[in-house]
Amino acid sequence: MRQREEKYYRRKVNTSYITSVISISLVLFTLGVLGFFVINAKSISRYIRENIGFEIIMEQNTREADILHLQKMLDTKPYVKSTEYITKEEAARRLSDALGEDFTGFFSDEDNPLLPSIDVRFNAEWANNDSLAKIQTFVLSNKGVKDVYYQKSLIHIINRNLRRISFILLGLSLLLLIIAVALINNTIRLAIYSRRFIIRSMQLVGATRTFIQKPFIIKGIVQGITSAVIALILLTAIIAGLWNNLPELKPLSSPEMLLFLYLFVLVTGMFVSGILTYFAVRKYLNLKPDRLYG
Repeated sequence: MRQREEKYYRRKVNTSYITSVISISLVLFTLGVLGFFVINAKSISRYIRENIGFEIIMEQNTREADILHLQKMLDTKPYVKSTEYITKEEAARRLSDALGEDFTGFFSDEDNPLLPSIDVRFNAEWANNDSLAKIQTFVLSNKGVKDVYYQKSLIHIINRNLRRISFILLGLSLLLLIIAVALINNTIRLAIYSRRFIIRSMQLVGATRTFIQKPFIIKGIVQGITSAVIALILLTAIIAGLWNNLPELKPLSSPEMLLFLYLFVLVTGMFVSGILTYFAVRKYLNLKPDRLYG
């Protein structure tokens, strides 16, 4: 009978431990996913801004040498990230690809109505309407430039939404961190609650508080590390899947930032579990015997 009770109790403790590990792992995984987007928010924002630019439309009879001279001059400017010279023939090819139909057969190369252009992309710091308006004025003052085209309203919307998303992600991160600590705290308290009689028995035989707390805290830290490792395995799978489906996002994630994220999840699991275990055990050390059954 006694052996059966011990097996039942041991099974209950093991089940409680596994449940705690899974619960903490899921919380840390969720925190890690949001952390991944937070640390990459700046890189993603820069990537989007640096894909904002405008198209410089040249006059029909502008010499290619003049166009290339303008392109080289723009390349030397601190606000320019990259430029691309698009000839009339290249413009016709791109339009045919976009329409899915080759319309160039209706006219000769000399009669091509499309104009040569220079596609310009800017560094992120300059990708705003005020800066682009000044750059536009400068470009229009150059010989052979017919017009400059860019979507002012789209740039304003992008910059406004990027700021909003940054604040939202920061707020969600703080909120999730608080929720994560609360959930981990409740999980650990439930696990310690199932062992409250062991703590009381150790007190009755004269064990010191430090002696009682030490194995629980060590187990709590190990539990946190185990949960963090499981969370990181899941996080790695998610990141790998994201990179496979969106390979252009891979260069935005630096190894240093990913290492920082992994260390953050590992330290959070280890430190938070250890600290919360300490307080949970201390609660039952200070609890009156008649309240152990409550």
